[in-house]
Amino acid sequence: MSVEVLMNVTPTETRVVLVENGILQEVHIERQAKRGLVGNIYMGKVSRVLPGMQAAFIDIGLDKAAFLHASDIVVQVDGDDIPQPDRPERSITELVHQGQQIMVQVVKDPLGTKGARLTTDITLPSRYLVFMPKSDHVGVSQRIEEGEERDRLKEIAESVSTEDGKFIVRTAAEGASEQSLKSDADFLFRLWEKIKTRKKSQRKVGMLYEDLNLSCRVLRDFVGEEIERIRVDSKVTFDTLKTFTKDFIPELTSVLEYYTGDRPIFDLFDIENEMQRALDRRVDLKSGGSLIIDQTEAMTTIDINTGAFVGHRNLEETIFNTNIEATQAIARQLRLRNLGGIIIIDFIDMRDEEHKRRVLHSLELALSKDRAKTTINGFTTLGLVEMTRKRTRESLEHVLCSECPVCQGRGTMKTVETVCYEIMREIVRVHKAYEADKFVVYASAKVSEALVNEESHALAELELFVSRQITVQTEPLYNQEQFDVVMM
Repeated sequence: MSVEVLMNVTPTETRVVLVENGILQEVHIERQAKRGLVGNIYMGKVSRVLPGMQAAFIDIGLDKAAFLHASDIVVQVDGDDIPQPDRPERSITELVHQGQQIMVQVVKDPLGTKGARLTTDITLPSRYLVFMPKSDHVGVSQRIEEGEERDRLKEIAESVSTEDGKFIVRTAAEGASEQSLKSDADFLFRLWEKIKTRKKSQRKVGMLYEDLNLSCRVLRDFVGEEIERIRVDSKVTFDTLKTFTKDFIPELTSVLEYYTGDRPIFDLFDIENEMQRALDRRVDLKSGGSLIIDQTEAMTTIDINTGAFVGHRNLEETIFNTNIEATQAIARQLRLRNLGGIIIIDFIDMRDEEHKRRVLHSLELALSKDRAKTTINGFTTLGLVEMTRKRTRESLEHVLCSECPVCQGRGTMKTVETVCYEIMREIVRVHKAYEADKFVVYASAKVSEALVNEESHALAELELFVSRQITVQTEPLYNQEQFDVVMM
């Protein structure tokens, strides 16, 4: 598989895309004014404890208070940290109190109306290892399957661990030398010492450690991927990455390229248009079928339609083939749009249980390339597939778009007829509440035109009912739902 990383850097925004076999698979965007918070460590202050929710709101210096659940607090008994599975269930009021200072790490960026999600279980990732100061056990990535290699890596990780913390060995460490792992461990120990020193000297709410910027972070997280080329269109960023890769990821230094072409770097694989299409509700399949993707606050729903695809054998075979094709498109769209949380997929109904099993298997295979954790729960009694995908940052739509000021995110507007009748009801309400000589209605062009034409008979009857003159005036800046009834 051919894998390339393209980086488009401007003073205000960095965009990084992952292209596999010439097809866009992932988009990462970081704006200077709104840098992601995941991985950052803060000294926070408990501003409010909510026993009913088993959670607390923590002030970490942001506009919105961050959220800390009791299950994300490392419990200490007699000074010893207890591993997550063995932690006793304790009330949030026993764990924290209002006004308490606490060191926390962001695990989820603020999403929509929700503040950042926090944990006190600090982790510091590097190229091969993840350092866990508040843990007492060593782990090895489940993606490293070979038994002898797992044992070797676990033994090294245990040898470099100290009372200050333990390590998880990352997938990229497979085949790495003992010296490389020790160098990583030394780097993480030094970083942790700096954070502890800042914690002692910092008495106010604020940041103790900021994670790498997007360009460096992506390369760190993509370690283990067989990347053929990394092209960067900024000389400053290219030089920074060259130094970073030499120090931490030397095997990627040789594939770094400074892009100097005349065409914008994203034009190489039609990235701009692909990103634009990723904002559409409808995704067309090659067979003629389609996906309809709707993103809401609670969940994401995906509906599959056969469309123009009629197949060559029978209806059941046509449905099965469309569903199989849809699994590949769904897996790509989830990565591309960065959709997370609860996802409900409405495949076209299949009677054959074997077909259902093969569709689920195809979906699992397609999602195996996704670096975000996914869980598939199979078909429900209604024929829907329930799944989850770990969400740590905003979706592509939420990064690039904002709520429509006209429909307030509903996706629909009141009809002209509906607005006309609302205006008439408002005139009656105002007439009963106040004394007025006449009424003037200010409305959009379409609504004004309807009132003086199609609804002129109803407006004339209303004038007789209220015994007042009603004048209609067009307000060009009003949207279809806006209007004002003014008493004169």
